[in-house]
Amino acid sequence: MQKSYEMDMCSGPLFGKILLFTLPLMLSGILQLLFNAADVVVVGRFAGNEALAAVGSTGSLTNLLVNLFIGLSVGANVLVARDYGAKKEWEVSQTVHTSMLISAAGGILLSVVGIAAARPLLLLMDTPANVIEHSVLYMRIYFLGMPVMLLFNFGSAILRAIGDTRRPLFYLIIAGITNVALNLCFVISFHMGVAGVALATVISQCVSTTLIIRCLIRSEGCFRLCFDKLHMNWNKFRKIAAVGLPAGIQSSLFSISNVLIQSSVNSFGSVAMAGNTAGSNIEGFVYTAMNSVHQTAVSFTGQNLGGKQYGRINKILAECLGFVVMIGLVMGNGAVLFGEEILGLYSTDAEVIAYGMQRMKVICTFYCLCGIMDVLVGSIRGLGYAVMPMIVSLLGACAFRVVWIYTIFQWDRTLHTLYISYPVSWTLTALAHAVCFAVVRSRIKGRNAAEWRNL
Repeated sequence: MQKSYEMDMCSGPLFGKILLFTLPLMLSGILQLLFNAADVVVVGRFAGNEALAAVGSTGSLTNLLVNLFIGLSVGANVLVARDYGAKKEWEVSQTVHTSMLISAAGGILLSVVGIAAARPLLLLMDTPANVIEHSVLYMRIYFLGMPVMLLFNFGSAILRAIGDTRRPLFYLIIAGITNVALNLCFVISFHMGVAGVALATVISQCVSTTLIIRCLIRSEGCFRLCFDKLHMNWNKFRKIAAVGLPAGIQSSLFSISNVLIQSSVNSFGSVAMAGNTAGSNIEGFVYTAMNSVHQTAVSFTGQNLGGKQYGRINKILAECLGFVVMIGLVMGNGAVLFGEEILGLYSTDAEVIAYGMQRMKVICTFYCLCGIMDVLVGSIRGLGYAVMPMIVSLLGACAFRVVWIYTIFQWDRTLHTLYISYPVSWTLTALAHAVCFAVVRSRIKGRNAAEWRNL
């Protein structure tokens, strides 16, 4: 019997179900960013511009190290969704237990690497001398929490695959309130600076992970987590890696271009870094809202592929694209319209606000292009194709930005020239992904001609 928090994505009208699935996912991401923004606001207001710059300077580097394993959680999501749609309960159970082992092992590995490599990697990024000690401290404490962070991400991916986006939202609310309270305590009362912000983040992640593990243990369905069933099923691992590893490699290599962009921003000094940090933090709200539609496309496409409802796949893509464009236009341009007021929450320094607006006017205005690109990628991954979108994304976005930095940016070394590389790369990559989706759809149609409907 299907529980109220599970969702049958393979029958009935799509729009209402997509909306019901996406909104809690969107709220989860936005709330998580709100709580993370509290880190930035508190440290910027009460620890100064150098501490604000330090927190921001670690973001792209942290993503470079973490995204490989976050990509594997996408593989777990696709595999669980496909088997859940096909009613293969034993297969779902094996994937769940293999996934949780991958997350635990990956988290431990990331902790060791992140703590050891923090200083040399930050030095390679030309982090200014007045910022680097704060950055190293923040990054090392943050990476102590990697095992629990990955466990939460994999647990959430499993719940998304069966249509449950509400309980992860509830857990994030509890963890976020904990994070804000600890931020205020550690930074304002105990004057711990960036160390207090990082420690608050790790503790709040422990809270959310405890709740999601408890949820999986107490579940009655095929996705129930039982410690005595934890073992590495290498066949499942290969299938998870087949989808998730290319996604993770793509995200990690994407981060290389972002690390280079961050390094270029660093060359403009700590005030520019602080403004860039505040601006990118605000952008994160728009991106997270759009990314929830990407995750919706992955789960819905995966379940319908498993359930052999091939005729719904085109409709899923069309409705997700319409939704993501609306979100990108409204939230992106809204962020620009009220940008100065919002940036004022992060810093009262007029120069920091000006640098933040310079970034937002370029990126937020055109952010819907990024959403289109990501939804197309989500649909292709949901169909089980991971290498194709990885290659296209790396060439169209990552490699393109690297070339841009070493050519166009060198001719005109301004932040505007640096930021404009984003919308240009999104446009080129989205067009290539649209062609890829058409190719993949034709392959599936050819293999399942008798069952393909409503094209």
